[in-house]
Amino acid sequence: MPRSVQSLDTISVSSDASYDSDEEDRLAEQEWQESLQQLQQLFAIVLLPYLGKFLGRRWSHWAYARYVRLGLGKSFFLGEKHV
Repeated sequence: MPRSVQSLDTISVSSDASYDSDEEDRLAEQEWQESLQQLQQLFAIVLLPYLGKFLGRRWSHWAYARYVRLGLGKSFFLGEKHV
């Protein structure tokens, strides 16, 4: 009979260890998801506005140079005619 009690103790210890492992895996997954969410927020709040500002300025310089070269007519919107 003492063997059966001992075997039950080892089973409960091993199940506690697997429970701890499952809990650790769940916590690690939750932390991973939180860090991904923080990176998405960083990208959306900080990096996208700066990227938009940069691209907007580049486009405005290109559009102004085209306006100076072609004027504001059909050629500005449709392109230059090559003869």
